Amino acid sequence: MVTLRSGTRTRGEETKEAKSEVLVNGKHTGTLNGKSPLLNGHTNTHPKKDTNGSSKMQKVMFISLLLDLLGFTVILPLFPALLEYYSRNDSSGLYSTLLSWIVAFQEAIGIPAKFHSVLFGEQVLSYLFAWSYLLILPGQIMRFSYTVASSGIGVAASYGMWAIASNFAIFVLARIIGGATKGNVSLAYSIMTDISEEKTRAKGMAMIGVAFSIGFTVGPAIGAMFSRWGSTGWFMASALYALVLAVLNVLYFYVFFEETLPESKRRKSLGTGLSEAWDLISPRSLFSFRSVKGLEKEERARLIRLGHVYFLYLFMYSGLEFTLTFVTHHKHHYTSMDQGRMFTFLGLVMAVMQGGYVRRIKDGSEKSMANMGLVMMIPAFILVGASETYLGLYAGLTLYALGSSMMVPCLTALASYHGADSHKGTLLGIWRSLGALARVIGPIVTSVFFWIVGAELCYVVGGLLMVIPLVLFQSY
Repeated sequence: MVTLRSGTRTRGEETKEAKSEVLVNGKHTGTLNGKSPLLNGHTNTHPKKDTNGSSKMQKVMFISLLLDLLGFTVILPLFPALLEYYSRNDSSGLYSTLLSWIVAFQEAIGIPAKFHSVLFGEQVLSYLFAWSYLLILPGQIMRFSYTVASSGIGVAASYGMWAIASNFAIFVLARIIGGATKGNVSLAYSIMTDISEEKTRAKGMAMIGVAFSIGFTVGPAIGAMFSRWGSTGWFMASALYALVLAVLNVLYFYVFFEETLPESKRRKSLGTGLSEAWDLISPRSLFSFRSVKGLEKEERARLIRLGHVYFLYLFMYSGLEFTLTFVTHHKHHYTSMDQGRMFTFLGLVMAVMQGGYVRRIKDGSEKSMANMGLVMMIPAFILVGASETYLGLYAGLTLYALGSSMMVPCLTALASYHGADSHKGTLLGIWRSLGALARVIGPIVTSVFFWIVGAELCYVVGGLLMVIPLVLFQSY
Protein backbone atom coordinates (compact mmCIF):
# COMPACT_ATOMS: atom_id res chain seq x y z
CA MET A 1 0.00 0.00 0.00
CA VAL A 2 1.31 3.47 -0.93
CA THR A 3 0.02 6.51 0.93
CA LEU A 4 0.90 10.20 0.82
CA ARG A 5 0.87 12.58 3.73
CA SER A 6 1.95 16.13 4.44
CA GLY A 7 4.89 16.86 6.67
CA THR A 8 7.29 19.64 7.57
CA ARG A 9 11.00 20.24 7.32
CA THR A 10 12.92 22.65 9.51
CA ARG A 11 16.32 24.11 8.58
CA GLY A 12 17.69 26.24 11.43
CA GLU A 13 15.34 29.12 12.04
CA GLU A 14 13.77 28.96 8.57
CA THR A 15 10.03 28.86 8.05
CA LYS A 16 8.57 25.38 7.96
CA GLU A 17 8.14 24.16 4.43
CA ALA A 18 5.32 21.79 3.49
CA LYS A 19 6.44 18.78 1.51
CA SER A 20 4.94 15.49 0.38
CA GLU A 21 6.40 12.39 1.94
CA VAL A 22 6.01 8.83 0.79
CA LEU A 23 5.02 5.90 2.94
CA VAL A 24 5.39 2.48 1.34
CA ASN A 25 3.81 -0.24 3.46
CA GLY A 26 4.00 2.12 6.40
CA LYS A 27 7.70 2.88 6.06
CA HIS A 28 9.12 6.35 5.35
CA THR A 29 11.02 6.32 2.06
CA GLY A 30 11.56 9.96 1.10
CA THR A 31 9.83 12.81 -0.68
CA LEU A 32 8.21 13.44 -3.99
CA ASN A 33 10.06 16.74 -4.38
CA GLY A 34 13.46 16.75 -6.08
CA LYS A 35 14.95 13.28 -6.46
CA SER A 36 12.14 10.89 -5.65
CA PRO A 37 12.36 7.22 -4.77
CA LEU A 38 8.88 6.87 -6.27
CA LEU A 39 8.91 7.45 -10.02
CA ASN A 40 5.91 6.87 -12.27
CA GLY A 41 4.14 4.91 -9.61
CA HIS A 42 7.00 2.45 -9.11
CA THR A 43 9.22 2.12 -6.09
CA ASN A 44 12.92 2.41 -6.60
CA THR A 45 13.86 -1.22 -6.18
CA HIS A 46 16.58 -1.42 -8.83
CA PRO A 47 19.79 -2.98 -7.60
CA LYS A 48 22.85 -0.78 -7.33
CA LYS A 49 24.79 -0.73 -10.55
CA ASP A 50 28.20 -2.35 -10.79
CA THR A 51 30.54 0.63 -10.38
CA ASN A 52 33.56 -1.03 -12.01
CA GLY A 53 31.55 -2.30 -14.95
CA SER A 54 29.85 1.05 -15.40
CA SER A 55 33.17 2.88 -15.38
CA LYS A 56 34.55 0.48 -17.99
CA MET A 57 31.54 0.93 -20.27
CA GLN A 58 31.73 4.71 -19.89
CA LYS A 59 35.29 4.60 -21.20
CA VAL A 60 34.28 2.28 -24.04
CA MET A 61 31.47 4.62 -25.07
CA PHE A 62 33.76 7.65 -24.79
CA ILE A 63 36.40 6.16 -27.10
CA SER A 64 33.78 4.87 -29.55
CA LEU A 65 32.02 8.24 -29.72
CA LEU A 66 35.36 10.04 -30.10
CA LEU A 67 36.33 7.85 -33.06
CA ASP A 68 32.96 8.55 -34.63
CA LEU A 69 33.20 12.32 -34.14
CA LEU A 70 36.78 12.53 -35.42
CA GLY A 71 35.51 11.06 -38.70
CA PHE A 72 32.26 13.03 -38.76
CA THR A 73 33.89 16.45 -38.30
CA VAL A 74 36.52 16.00 -41.02
CA ILE A 75 34.07 17.22 -43.64
CA LEU A 76 33.00 20.42 -41.84
CA PRO A 77 35.72 22.77 -43.18
CA LEU A 78 35.51 21.13 -46.61
CA PHE A 79 31.90 22.03 -47.42
CA PRO A 80 32.69 25.33 -49.20
CA ALA A 81 35.35 23.68 -51.37
CA LEU A 82 33.09 20.69 -52.06
CA LEU A 83 30.24 22.94 -53.18
CA GLU A 84 32.60 24.91 -55.36
CA TYR A 85 33.86 21.71 -56.97
CA TYR A 86 30.39 20.31 -57.65
CA SER A 87 29.21 23.67 -59.00
CA ARG A 88 31.70 23.17 -61.86
CA ASN A 89 31.84 19.36 -62.06
CA ASP A 90 28.43 17.74 -61.64
CA SER A 91 27.49 15.31 -64.38
CA SER A 92 24.21 14.41 -62.62
CA GLY A 93 22.67 17.89 -62.94
CA LEU A 94 21.36 17.74 -59.36
CA TYR A 95 23.47 20.65 -58.17
CA SER A 96 22.16 23.09 -60.77
CA THR A 97 18.54 22.04 -60.08
CA LEU A 98 18.82 22.56 -56.34
CA LEU A 99 20.76 25.77 -56.80
CA SER A 100 17.98 27.26 -58.96
CA TRP A 101 15.54 26.73 -56.07
CA ILE A 102 17.93 28.40 -53.62
CA VAL A 103 18.52 31.36 -55.96
CA ALA A 104 14.75 31.90 -56.29
CA PHE A 105 14.43 31.97 -52.49
CA GLN A 106 17.47 34.22 -52.23
CA GLU A 107 16.08 36.76 -54.68
CA ALA A 108 12.69 36.73 -52.96
CA ILE A 109 14.12 37.95 -49.65
CA GLY A 110 16.91 40.10 -51.07
CA ILE A 111 20.02 38.20 -49.96
CA PRO A 112 23.16 39.18 -51.95
CA ALA A 113 24.12 36.70 -54.67
CA LYS A 114 27.61 36.17 -53.24
CA PHE A 115 26.02 34.36 -50.26
CA HIS A 116 24.16 31.71 -52.28
CA SER A 117 26.68 29.00 -51.36
CA VAL A 118 26.01 29.67 -47.67
CA LEU A 119 22.28 29.19 -48.05
CA PHE A 120 22.79 26.25 -50.39
CA GLY A 121 25.02 24.43 -47.93
CA GLU A 122 22.71 25.07 -45.00
CA GLN A 123 19.28 24.55 -46.52
CA VAL A 124 20.17 21.47 -48.58
CA LEU A 125 22.93 19.60 -46.76
CA SER A 126 21.83 20.17 -43.14
CA TYR A 127 18.45 18.50 -43.77
CA LEU A 128 20.16 15.23 -44.64
CA PHE A 129 20.94 14.51 -40.98
CA ALA A 130 17.58 15.63 -39.60
CA TRP A 131 16.01 12.25 -38.76
CA SER A 132 18.97 10.21 -37.47
CA TYR A 133 17.30 9.86 -34.06
CA LEU A 134 14.92 7.16 -35.39
CA LEU A 135 17.60 4.55 -34.65
CA ILE A 136 16.71 4.88 -30.97
CA LEU A 137 13.65 2.69 -31.65
CA PRO A 138 15.54 -0.48 -32.60
CA GLY A 139 17.86 0.32 -29.71
CA GLN A 140 14.93 -0.29 -27.38
CA ILE A 141 13.95 -3.52 -29.16
CA MET A 142 17.25 -5.20 -30.01
CA ARG A 143 20.49 -5.19 -28.14
CA PHE A 144 22.24 -1.83 -28.00
CA SER A 145 25.35 -3.55 -29.34
CA TYR A 146 23.51 -4.60 -32.52
CA THR A 147 22.02 -1.17 -33.05
CA VAL A 148 25.26 0.77 -32.52
CA ALA A 149 27.11 -1.67 -34.79
CA SER A 150 24.44 -1.21 -37.48
CA SER A 151 24.77 2.55 -37.12
CA GLY A 152 28.55 2.31 -37.48
CA ILE A 153 28.30 0.15 -40.58
CA GLY A 154 25.87 2.62 -42.17
CA VAL A 155 28.17 5.54 -41.39
CA ALA A 156 31.13 3.64 -42.86
CA ALA A 157 29.10 2.97 -46.01
CA SER A 158 28.34 6.69 -46.33
CA TYR A 159 32.05 7.53 -46.14
CA GLY A 160 32.78 4.86 -48.74
CA MET A 161 30.24 6.47 -51.08
CA TRP A 162 31.76 9.88 -50.45
CA ALA A 163 35.14 8.47 -51.51
CA ILE A 164 33.72 7.69 -54.98
CA ALA A 165 31.39 10.71 -55.21
CA SER A 166 32.58 12.13 -58.52
CA ASN A 167 29.18 13.81 -58.98
CA PHE A 168 26.84 15.62 -56.62
CA ALA A 169 24.07 13.01 -56.70
CA ILE A 170 26.38 10.35 -55.24
CA PHE A 171 27.60 12.79 -52.61
CA VAL A 172 24.04 13.68 -51.57
CA LEU A 173 23.12 9.98 -51.42
CA ALA A 174 26.15 9.39 -49.18
CA ARG A 175 24.98 12.16 -46.86
CA ILE A 176 21.46 10.74 -46.75
CA ILE A 177 22.77 7.28 -45.80
CA GLY A 178 25.02 8.83 -43.17
CA GLY A 179 22.14 10.85 -41.73
CA ALA A 180 19.74 7.90 -41.70
CA THR A 181 22.20 5.76 -39.74
CA LYS A 182 23.74 8.43 -37.49
CA GLY A 183 21.92 7.35 -34.37
CA ASN A 184 24.94 6.55 -32.23
CA VAL A 185 24.86 9.84 -30.30
CA SER A 186 21.30 9.21 -29.12
CA LEU A 187 22.27 5.66 -28.27
CA ALA A 188 25.34 6.90 -26.37
CA TYR A 189 23.10 9.04 -24.16
CA SER A 190 20.80 6.05 -23.56
CA ILE A 191 23.70 3.75 -22.72
CA MET A 192 25.24 6.31 -20.36
CA THR A 193 21.86 6.55 -18.62
CA ASP A 194 21.64 2.76 -18.29
CA ILE A 195 25.09 2.34 -16.78
CA SER A 196 25.03 5.28 -14.36
CA GLU A 197 23.16 6.14 -11.21
CA GLU A 198 21.51 9.52 -10.73
CA LYS A 199 24.43 10.88 -8.72
CA THR A 200 26.94 9.97 -11.46
CA ARG A 201 24.76 10.67 -14.50
CA ALA A 202 26.00 14.22 -15.04
CA LYS A 203 29.54 12.84 -15.16
CA GLY A 204 28.55 10.42 -17.91
CA MET A 205 26.85 13.18 -19.90
CA ALA A 206 29.91 15.39 -19.44
CA MET A 207 32.12 12.63 -20.87
CA ILE A 208 29.98 12.72 -24.01
CA GLY A 209 30.50 16.49 -24.06
CA VAL A 210 34.28 16.02 -23.77
CA ALA A 211 34.20 13.63 -26.73
CA PHE A 212 32.34 16.29 -28.72
CA SER A 213 34.84 18.98 -27.70
CA ILE A 214 37.85 16.90 -28.72
CA GLY A 215 36.19 15.70 -31.91
CA PHE A 216 35.19 19.19 -33.00
CA THR A 217 38.66 20.51 -32.14
CA VAL A 218 40.83 17.88 -33.84
CA GLY A 219 38.49 16.74 -36.64
CA PRO A 220 38.14 20.07 -38.48
CA ALA A 221 41.91 20.64 -38.22
CA ILE A 222 42.51 17.32 -39.95
CA GLY A 223 39.89 18.25 -42.51
CA ALA A 224 41.70 21.53 -43.16
CA MET A 225 44.94 19.64 -43.78
CA PHE A 226 43.24 17.31 -46.24
CA SER A 227 41.81 20.33 -48.06
CA ARG A 228 45.40 21.09 -49.05
CA TRP A 229 46.57 17.56 -49.68
CA GLY A 230 43.42 15.93 -51.10
CA SER A 231 44.01 14.17 -54.40
CA THR A 232 40.55 14.79 -55.90
CA GLY A 233 38.08 17.65 -56.03
CA TRP A 234 35.73 15.78 -53.71
CA PHE A 235 38.53 15.01 -51.20
CA MET A 236 38.78 11.25 -51.55
CA ALA A 237 41.67 11.16 -49.07
CA SER A 238 39.49 12.77 -46.40
CA ALA A 239 36.70 10.31 -47.10
CA LEU A 240 39.04 7.33 -46.86
CA TYR A 241 40.42 8.63 -43.55
CA ALA A 242 36.89 8.91 -42.17
CA LEU A 243 36.09 5.43 -43.53
CA VAL A 244 39.08 3.91 -41.71
CA LEU A 245 37.98 5.54 -38.44
CA ALA A 246 34.42 4.23 -38.90
CA VAL A 247 35.61 0.66 -39.54
CA LEU A 248 37.94 0.81 -36.53
CA ASN A 249 35.05 2.07 -34.43
CA VAL A 250 32.80 -0.83 -35.42
CA LEU A 251 35.56 -3.35 -34.61
CA TYR A 252 36.40 -1.65 -31.32
CA PHE A 253 32.78 -1.56 -30.24
CA TYR A 254 32.22 -5.21 -31.19
CA VAL A 255 35.22 -6.34 -29.13
CA PHE A 256 34.86 -4.23 -25.99
CA PHE A 257 31.20 -3.33 -25.55
CA GLU A 258 29.07 -5.34 -23.10
CA GLU A 259 25.29 -5.14 -23.43
CA THR A 260 23.71 -2.68 -20.96
CA LEU A 261 20.01 -3.10 -21.75
CA PRO A 262 18.61 -6.24 -20.07
CA GLU A 263 16.08 -8.38 -21.90
CA SER A 264 13.40 -7.48 -19.36
CA LYS A 265 13.70 -3.77 -20.14
CA ARG A 266 13.50 -3.99 -23.93
CA ARG A 267 10.35 -3.44 -25.90
CA LYS A 268 8.49 -6.65 -26.45
CA SER A 269 8.18 -6.48 -30.23
CA LEU A 270 9.25 -4.59 -33.31
CA GLY A 271 5.62 -3.71 -33.95
CA THR A 272 5.38 -1.91 -30.62
CA GLY A 273 8.37 0.24 -31.51
CA LEU A 274 7.25 0.93 -35.06
CA SER A 275 3.80 1.94 -33.87
CA GLU A 276 5.48 4.82 -32.05
CA ALA A 277 7.40 6.00 -35.13
CA TRP A 278 4.96 8.81 -35.83
CA ASP A 279 5.33 10.08 -32.28
CA LEU A 280 9.06 10.44 -32.98
CA ILE A 281 8.44 12.40 -36.20
CA SER A 282 5.51 14.64 -35.35
CA PRO A 283 6.72 17.87 -33.66
CA ARG A 284 3.51 17.99 -31.62
CA SER A 285 4.17 14.50 -30.27
CA LEU A 286 7.82 15.33 -29.63
CA PHE A 287 7.06 18.40 -27.55
CA SER A 288 4.48 16.50 -25.49
CA PHE A 289 6.75 13.44 -24.97
CA ARG A 290 3.72 11.32 -25.83
CA SER A 291 5.74 8.13 -26.36
CA VAL A 292 7.02 8.22 -22.77
CA LYS A 293 4.44 6.25 -20.83
CA GLY A 294 3.62 6.11 -17.13
CA LEU A 295 4.40 9.71 -16.22
CA GLU A 296 2.29 11.47 -13.65
CA LYS A 297 0.63 14.68 -14.85
CA GLU A 298 2.94 16.94 -12.86
CA GLU A 299 6.08 15.12 -13.90
CA ARG A 300 5.07 15.21 -17.57
CA ALA A 301 4.41 18.95 -17.31
CA ARG A 302 7.89 19.50 -15.88
CA LEU A 303 9.48 17.36 -18.59
CA ILE A 304 7.60 19.26 -21.30
CA ARG A 305 8.78 22.56 -19.83
CA LEU A 306 12.35 21.28 -19.78
CA GLY A 307 11.97 20.19 -23.42
CA HIS A 308 10.83 23.70 -24.36
CA VAL A 309 13.89 25.18 -22.66
CA TYR A 310 16.18 22.73 -24.47
CA PHE A 311 14.60 23.37 -27.88
CA LEU A 312 14.62 27.16 -27.57
CA TYR A 313 18.21 27.19 -26.36
CA LEU A 314 19.44 24.98 -29.21
CA PHE A 315 17.31 26.83 -31.77
CA MET A 316 19.10 30.10 -31.01
CA TYR A 317 22.47 28.55 -30.18
CA SER A 318 22.76 26.49 -33.37
CA GLY A 319 21.74 29.42 -35.55
CA LEU A 320 24.33 31.73 -34.06
CA GLU A 321 26.90 28.93 -34.03
CA PHE A 322 26.41 28.34 -37.77
CA THR A 323 26.96 32.01 -38.65
CA LEU A 324 30.00 32.42 -36.35
CA THR A 325 32.52 31.81 -39.14
CA PHE A 326 30.81 34.45 -41.29
CA VAL A 327 30.97 36.99 -38.45
CA THR A 328 34.70 36.50 -38.04
CA HIS A 329 35.27 36.45 -41.80
CA HIS A 330 33.37 39.67 -42.57
CA LYS A 331 34.08 41.68 -39.40
CA HIS A 332 37.61 40.51 -38.55
CA HIS A 333 38.79 39.27 -41.98
CA TYR A 334 39.65 35.82 -40.65
CA THR A 335 41.40 33.38 -42.98
CA SER A 336 40.82 29.62 -42.87
CA MET A 337 43.84 29.28 -40.58
CA ASP A 338 42.44 31.97 -38.24
CA GLN A 339 39.16 30.07 -38.18
CA GLY A 340 41.01 26.88 -37.37
CA ARG A 341 42.80 28.52 -34.44
CA MET A 342 39.47 29.89 -33.21
CA PHE A 343 37.82 26.45 -33.24
CA THR A 344 40.87 24.94 -31.54
CA PHE A 345 40.57 27.54 -28.77
CA LEU A 346 36.84 26.87 -28.37
CA GLY A 347 37.35 23.11 -28.30
CA LEU A 348 40.11 23.30 -25.72
CA VAL A 349 38.08 25.54 -23.40
CA MET A 350 35.05 23.22 -23.70
CA ALA A 351 37.15 20.10 -23.14
CA VAL A 352 38.79 21.54 -20.02
CA MET A 353 35.47 22.78 -18.68
CA GLN A 354 33.57 19.54 -19.28
CA GLY A 355 36.39 17.20 -18.35
CA GLY A 356 37.65 19.11 -15.36
CA TYR A 357 34.53 20.67 -13.88
CA VAL A 358 31.17 19.60 -15.31
CA ARG A 359 31.86 15.90 -14.88
CA ARG A 360 32.65 16.49 -11.19
CA ILE A 361 29.51 18.39 -10.21
CA LYS A 362 27.50 17.06 -7.31
CA ASP A 363 24.17 15.33 -7.72
CA GLY A 364 21.38 17.91 -7.70
CA SER A 365 23.58 20.75 -8.99
CA GLU A 366 22.60 20.31 -12.64
CA LYS A 367 19.93 23.01 -12.64
CA SER A 368 22.12 25.66 -11.04
CA MET A 369 24.94 24.92 -13.48
CA ALA A 370 22.59 25.03 -16.47
CA ASN A 371 21.29 28.38 -15.17
CA MET A 372 24.85 29.65 -15.04
CA GLY A 373 25.47 28.48 -18.59
CA LEU A 374 22.35 30.20 -19.91
CA VAL A 375 23.29 33.45 -18.19
CA MET A 376 26.75 33.31 -19.81
CA MET A 377 25.32 32.86 -23.30
CA ILE A 378 23.57 36.26 -23.19
CA PRO A 379 26.72 38.46 -23.00
CA ALA A 380 28.68 35.89 -25.05
CA PHE A 381 26.68 36.43 -28.24
CA ILE A 382 26.36 40.19 -27.69
CA LEU A 383 30.15 40.49 -27.37
CA VAL A 384 30.83 38.29 -30.42
CA GLY A 385 28.47 40.29 -32.60
CA ALA A 386 29.24 43.80 -31.34
CA SER A 387 32.99 43.68 -30.65
CA GLU A 388 35.38 45.36 -33.08
CA THR A 389 38.58 44.05 -31.47
CA TYR A 390 40.12 40.61 -31.03
CA LEU A 391 40.04 41.10 -27.25
CA GLY A 392 36.28 41.67 -27.24
CA LEU A 393 35.72 38.81 -29.69
CA TYR A 394 37.70 36.31 -27.62
CA ALA A 395 36.04 37.48 -24.41
CA GLY A 396 32.72 36.60 -26.03
CA LEU A 397 34.09 33.32 -27.39
CA THR A 398 35.33 32.33 -23.92
CA LEU A 399 31.90 32.91 -22.38
CA TYR A 400 30.38 31.06 -25.35
CA ALA A 401 32.61 28.02 -24.78
CA LEU A 402 32.08 27.97 -21.02
CA GLY A 403 28.30 28.40 -21.23
CA SER A 404 27.71 25.88 -24.00
CA SER A 405 29.88 23.26 -22.26
CA MET A 406 27.48 23.35 -19.30
CA MET A 407 24.13 23.46 -21.03
CA VAL A 408 23.56 20.24 -22.98
CA PRO A 409 25.14 17.81 -20.45
CA CYS A 410 23.22 19.33 -17.54
CA LEU A 411 19.88 19.61 -19.34
CA THR A 412 20.22 16.05 -20.63
CA ALA A 413 21.07 14.80 -17.14
CA LEU A 414 17.93 16.51 -15.82
CA ALA A 415 15.81 14.92 -18.56
CA SER A 416 17.24 11.48 -17.81
CA TYR A 417 15.86 11.61 -14.26
CA HIS A 418 12.32 11.34 -15.64
CA GLY A 419 10.51 8.18 -16.68
CA ALA A 420 10.87 4.47 -15.96
CA ASP A 421 14.02 2.59 -16.97
CA SER A 422 12.21 0.81 -19.80
CA HIS A 423 11.42 4.19 -21.41
CA LYS A 424 14.76 5.94 -20.92
CA GLY A 425 15.82 5.19 -24.48
CA THR A 426 12.58 6.55 -25.91
CA LEU A 427 12.76 9.64 -23.71
CA LEU A 428 16.33 10.42 -24.69
CA GLY A 429 15.54 9.64 -28.33
CA ILE A 430 12.80 12.28 -28.21
CA TRP A 431 15.22 14.58 -26.43
CA ARG A 432 17.78 14.21 -29.21
CA SER A 433 15.01 14.62 -31.78
CA LEU A 434 14.06 17.98 -30.31
CA GLY A 435 17.72 18.95 -30.58
CA ALA A 436 17.89 17.77 -34.19
CA LEU A 437 14.77 19.75 -35.06
CA ALA A 438 16.23 22.88 -33.45
CA ARG A 439 19.52 22.40 -35.29
CA VAL A 440 17.73 22.17 -38.64
CA ILE A 441 15.40 25.16 -38.22
CA GLY A 442 17.67 27.43 -36.18
CA PRO A 443 20.50 27.90 -38.71
CA ILE A 444 18.07 28.58 -41.56
CA VAL A 445 16.12 31.25 -39.67
CA THR A 446 19.27 32.82 -38.27
CA SER A 447 21.09 32.80 -41.63
CA VAL A 448 18.26 34.71 -43.28
CA PHE A 449 18.08 37.18 -40.37
CA PHE A 450 21.87 37.55 -40.43
CA TRP A 451 22.05 38.59 -44.05
CA ILE A 452 19.05 40.94 -43.77
CA VAL A 453 19.98 42.91 -40.61
CA GLY A 454 23.73 42.27 -40.31
CA ALA A 455 25.98 40.51 -37.83
CA GLU A 456 25.79 43.03 -34.99
CA LEU A 457 22.01 43.23 -34.68
CA CYS A 458 21.58 39.50 -35.33
CA TYR A 459 23.89 38.52 -32.48
CA VAL A 460 22.63 41.17 -30.07
CA VAL A 461 19.03 40.06 -30.67
CA GLY A 462 20.04 36.40 -30.41
CA GLY A 463 21.81 37.01 -27.12
CA LEU A 464 18.84 38.88 -25.67
CA LEU A 465 16.44 36.14 -26.82
CA MET A 466 18.37 33.71 -24.59
CA VAL A 467 16.45 35.36 -21.77
CA ILE A 468 13.32 33.43 -22.89
CA PRO A 469 14.61 29.90 -22.09
CA LEU A 470 16.28 31.32 -18.98
CA VAL A 471 12.95 32.60 -17.64
CA LEU A 472 11.14 29.37 -18.57
CA PHE A 473 13.83 27.34 -16.83
CA GLN A 474 13.17 29.03 -13.50
CA SER A 475 9.72 27.36 -13.28
CA TYR A 476 11.15 23.85 -13.85
